[in-house]
Amino acid sequence: MTSSVSSPGSQFLSLHLLETLVAVLPVRDENGAPKSIVYGGTERHMITSQARRRAERVHTRNRANAGVGSLAGRGTGTRTREWALITARALASEHGWEPEEAVRTARAVIEATGLKFGDPGKKTVANLTKVLLFAPSDAGARIAAHIEEQAGAVRAWADAYTAAQAAATAASASARKKGGRKSAAQEEAHGGDVAEGGVEAGAGSAGDASAAEAKLPALPAATRAAVLTALAPRDAIDIALYGRFLAEIADSPNVDGAVQSSHAFTVHEAEQVDDFYAAADDAKLDRKRSPKPQEKTALDFLDAADDAGAGMTGYQSLITGTFYRHAVLDRLKLRRNLRAAGMTEEEAEEASVAAEAEFVTAFVDAFPEAKKNSTASTGSLPALVLAFEGERPYNYAAAFQNPVDENPVGGGGEGPAGPAAVKRLLKHHAFVSGRRPDIKAGRVLTYDPQIDELLGTLKDTGALTVTSAEELTA
Repeated sequence: MTSSVSSPGSQFLSLHLLETLVAVLPVRDENGAPKSIVYGGTERHMITSQARRRAERVHTRNRANAGVGSLAGRGTGTRTREWALITARALASEHGWEPEEAVRTARAVIEATGLKFGDPGKKTVANLTKVLLFAPSDAGARIAAHIEEQAGAVRAWADAYTAAQAAATAASASARKKGGRKSAAQEEAHGGDVAEGGVEAGAGSAGDASAAEAKLPALPAATRAAVLTALAPRDAIDIALYGRFLAEIADSPNVDGAVQSSHAFTVHEAEQVDDFYAAADDAKLDRKRSPKPQEKTALDFLDAADDAGAGMTGYQSLITGTFYRHAVLDRLKLRRNLRAAGMTEEEAEEASVAAEAEFVTAFVDAFPEAKKNSTASTGSLPALVLAFEGERPYNYAAAFQNPVDENPVGGGGEGPAGPAAVKRLLKHHAFVSGRRPDIKAGRVLTYDPQIDELLGTLKDTGALTVTSAEELTA
């Protein structure tokens, strides 16, 4: 089926970026080490697309909420497990509910809609959903407004629901207790063997708990519809861009995002340093430097035993390199997502143009914030951004399958990775463009004066040089 929505230019906007980072650690694995892949027979550092996408999404949301950029004032989303707490805060602050009742009611309403929550016996997770839910930022306020509007009916239902839930929990606990104490006859019948898990299967076990849970009163239809409407993507632009998946509620719409993102990787072999650090103990050093005579204390003996003054020491891994990353925007899917969320054709067209401009800005400017204070990584600017339109996505990672050899050109190498990668990328693009007639509207942007000079020496790049991110898109 074809859409009646017309998109400017071609369906896909492909973006390619080269950036040089020095002594940073934007992402790390479970052991605190940099992430890496093996490509072209050599190890490369990697910055995951998940880290990049979140940085871009938050960058877009913060600018919109601050009234900056093409999406100023438009709706955006929040990805969190705290929707019950957010709803409860709205009930308490805007509608005067007691905080404890507000939390209990909000959790019951959202749980009965289909979302699972953490263990009620653990305070830290009891009121958090088990999965992150990406929903419009005003979803909690909308749910709270409905609960207040239907306060009488919702309160009565919530009391019955929590009472039934408590009864189910008690029955389940009793069943587990009974299942762990087998009668002498059962022991003899089973030859003294204990059922797997130490609980006898059958009556008085999980079956009774499930039966008790099945007796929980159903959430009123109007309230369930209100919650689903509040959690639906609606006009949240970043949900239309990046998508969301919610398996727990079958009738809550999922969104196949309009943005595809690749993992970034170094164009050359990985270069890593394990940096030793020592953190000073201010109080200890202040005592040593104090000109005033003081009475001897036990601390003085500790100082004498450790003249170094370090409060703690350790290692951190840092990476350096020139990274290639790629993303593509499906303009047609973006318009379809916004239409599916309830916008008219004209509204979807206007919002899509604004969203495309902001997406390009975020792709260029946003950066993961891990260790930003100790490495100033978020201040990095791309060496080169290449943008072009086409009737399909184009990924140019193959240009760097052979790692860049940073040895001097006279010695058989390609020289510094940044300029070498720019040459490779643009040569690759010019070559592909000559064989794919759908590729058009190529543009390049650089924030590096050396790269700018280099662009002036290249004969055929297949792209027009621009001076701002806004000019990268039609």
